[in-house]
Amino acid sequence: MNNLSVRQIYTILIVFSVLLFIPFLGRVHLFDWDEINFAECAREMLVTRNYTTVQINFQPFWEKPPLFIWMQALSMKMFGVNEFAARFPNAICGIFTLITVFKIGESVYDKRFGFLWGLSFGGSILPFLYFKSGIIDPWFNLFIFSGIYRLVLITNNVTSSLTVRNGIFAGVFFGLATLTKGPVAILIALLSVMAFIILQRKLWIFSLASIAAIASSYIIVAGSWFLFLFIIGKQQLINDFLAYQLRLFSTEDSGHGGFFGYHFVVLLIGCFPASLFSFIAWRRFSSDTPFQRFFKNWMVLLFWVVLILFSIVKTKIVHYSSLCYFPLSFLSAYGINKLLTGESKWNSRLKFLGIVISLFLGLAFSLIPLIDNLKEIFISSSMIKDSFTIACLSENVGWKWYDASPGIIFLFSSSFFILGYKRIKFNQVIVFFVLNALCLYFILLFIVPKIERYSQGPEIDFFKNLKDKKCYTETVGFKSFAPLFYAEKTPELNTPELIEHVKNKIESDKRTGQPIFSFNLYATNFIRGEEIRFPAYFSVRFNDSENFEKENPHIKKLYTKGGYCFYMREPNQKKR
Repeated sequence: MNNLSVRQIYTILIVFSVLLFIPFLGRVHLFDWDEINFAECAREMLVTRNYTTVQINFQPFWEKPPLFIWMQALSMKMFGVNEFAARFPNAICGIFTLITVFKIGESVYDKRFGFLWGLSFGGSILPFLYFKSGIIDPWFNLFIFSGIYRLVLITNNVTSSLTVRNGIFAGVFFGLATLTKGPVAILIALLSVMAFIILQRKLWIFSLASIAAIASSYIIVAGSWFLFLFIIGKQQLINDFLAYQLRLFSTEDSGHGGFFGYHFVVLLIGCFPASLFSFIAWRRFSSDTPFQRFFKNWMVLLFWVVLILFSIVKTKIVHYSSLCYFPLSFLSAYGINKLLTGESKWNSRLKFLGIVISLFLGLAFSLIPLIDNLKEIFISSSMIKDSFTIACLSENVGWKWYDASPGIIFLFSSSFFILGYKRIKFNQVIVFFVLNALCLYFILLFIVPKIERYSQGPEIDFFKNLKDKKCYTETVGFKSFAPLFYAEKTPELNTPELIEHVKNKIESDKRTGQPIFSFNLYATNFIRGEEIRFPAYFSVRFNDSENFEKENPHIKKLYTKGGYCFYMREPNQKKR
């Protein structure tokens, strides 16, 4: 590694990330909810040419700011409205992320460390997967981490002439993060600073100039969109947005709950093998320079701030703790570096933990293709009782014998690396992470599309077949954005009668103190029962189909496939 120039290492990382993150982005449908939700917001921007306000179902969508949606809309302008375009921005983010961690790692330690950091990030399970996704978090996390790095530089030398410049960059990055996902960006930054002050026992760690630089640049960047909304008279959208952000901390949003240690388990298993090597880094090493120790302390602090924050938050979703991927992959690179220098040993406890995780993941990846052979055993033994799940498993997805090969290779390569060496060498680490990434690559290629066929494939096929037809498309009994994106809904389907019905229903519920539901729910009830101008098509989960048919005898059943039943209602036909 020392024989390579920085430019050559950049080239290697760029080629590595391009080959891993970009090919086959569109091989599998977007997943409900988040992927389809954000892609639909971008599609609606293109349809309405309204780039100032995020919309869903052509109604204001206050849950997310617009920056990532703008990225997706630009991508769809280039590649068309499809899965590849929706995920392409995050593939680009993956390239920038690996370059960023290498650059920072090389400046704090050396080229080998920076390369190990990039390798740990790109070659671990969840960090790899989320650069192949269409969710907001990759860009959000990159902006946050870039801002935190500038805080590290400021707090390391408060009197430096560069503090104002670093402060401006920190404010800009935090502002961009806020425009990507919301005010949780500045909350994470403030909590990190507060934790740093407590640990350092110093109340004054910033100069007035750096505080002014951070605050002014943040307000200019983050406040630009909110100011624009205020100027054009959309204050209610700002209020709804802030109210939603507060609600996430106090309630389980959309049923995504979990136990307090949820994210610890997610990071331990989901960030393998980086999580394994990170355990080495928790002890102190005397060979570190003062700045290296200072930087490591910041990474440990950031890890715990994010982990504790999202453990407290009631809503539990896998990617909520994804900012931890940065400090966790840093700690992995740190641990590997200490193994390579001989300052730490590859001990039996780490090997045992590594084998346990490898067995769990390897067997899971290997056994998934045997679902068709095992499902009857599970169903007959009453291990699976949910009728919707049983119906989903009836779908024939066409498993092949070689679909298990990535999992088998993962299991053997991980076990061989963990058990086969007393002293780990640099080339062995590279091979291990690259093999791990390739296994994940082929799991995405062969296994994930077939899993998707069980979970949502029939539903998406149904709505895709309706995209050139002027009709209503709705789900009943469950939430999904597939009817909007895959049927390519147009604004005129929200007819004046429908809008008036929803408006009156909301006002009525406000007066009577009833819960206020989403636009989609009120609209669906209207389409089911009132006179409509266009045909209406419904997707209902198998376990709700019997009640749906009893309540709606005027709606014709078309067919059942997998876990879904599909229905059609003719226009101008009232509910009997």
